[in-house]
Amino acid sequence: MKILITGGNGLLGQKLAANLEAKPENQVILTGRRANAGMKLPAHFIFEECDITEGEAFLKLVVKHHPDAIIHGAAMTNVDECELNPVECQAINVEGTRNVVLACNAVGAHLVHVSTDFIFDGEDGPYLEDAKPHPISVYGQSKLDAEEIVQKECKGLWAIARTVLVYGIAPGLSRSNIILWVKSSLEQGKKIQVVDDQFRTPTLAEDLALGCLLMVEKKASGIFNISGKDFLTPYQMANMTADFFKLDKSLITKASSATFTQPAKRPPRTGFIISKAENELGYSPFSFQEGMELLAKQMAESEK
Repeated sequence: MKILITGGNGLLGQKLAANLEAKPENQVILTGRRANAGMKLPAHFIFEECDITEGEAFLKLVVKHHPDAIIHGAAMTNVDECELNPVECQAINVEGTRNVVLACNAVGAHLVHVSTDFIFDGEDGPYLEDAKPHPISVYGQSKLDAEEIVQKECKGLWAIARTVLVYGIAPGLSRSNIILWVKSSLEQGKKIQVVDDQFRTPTLAEDLALGCLLMVEKKASGIFNISGKDFLTPYQMANMTADFFKLDKSLITKASSATFTQPAKRPPRTGFIISKAENELGYSPFSFQEGMELLAKQMAESEK
């Protein structure tokens, strides 16, 4: 099978590539807005520099490679940056997705589109796939608009993988995650405030990659919740991180969301019920504890 991945040099893209490296029967084309600096790709992988907002160029690239499936992970995901730059957010998350859909239509590719829990207002999570969306941020609205484009305009097989608070590490990426931030802060003896009034099902990047590939392999259609299985607050995650790395938990203080001034609103209680993905795809994610163990191993290996 020939699989094209947008956002190929991001966290999800790199985890997809690592998973597919062990499956040489697949041809893999990674695309991204910038060169694949820091990524070590197998010789049989292809990296193409391309921007999904440039519709004609992206269509030409897809027609050239004629993939069987496209995993669309490219997006503007910084929630506050989206709030402050709505035009850019619209161009990447909405119009960029439309370009991907048009390219899928041109070659008959199966589309797996990555979405988010932020399409919900967080009033009554965790959510099932058929819950009614109600975004409260520019980012959330853009991802809901993108979902609607996929559902209404994709002429062939499509699937949507909704996910939550993805964490992990990969070469060349500067964005941190809650585990790395807590570990670094406590190691430096810094006091940190962590919210205890938001709830999520944090998702290991390897699990999101696995879920997307299961959707491709099984030619899945429809919407699937692809997240972790533990329903936690950031405060609980921070304490579990401190315990795992044997750091001083007394430096962690509970805080409410109102303590922090952020451009974009966050939904208070999201998270997903993943029974559909478990039953129909055979999806089985790591626990948060297991995810920390994997991250610790990866950090140790990267320091060698």
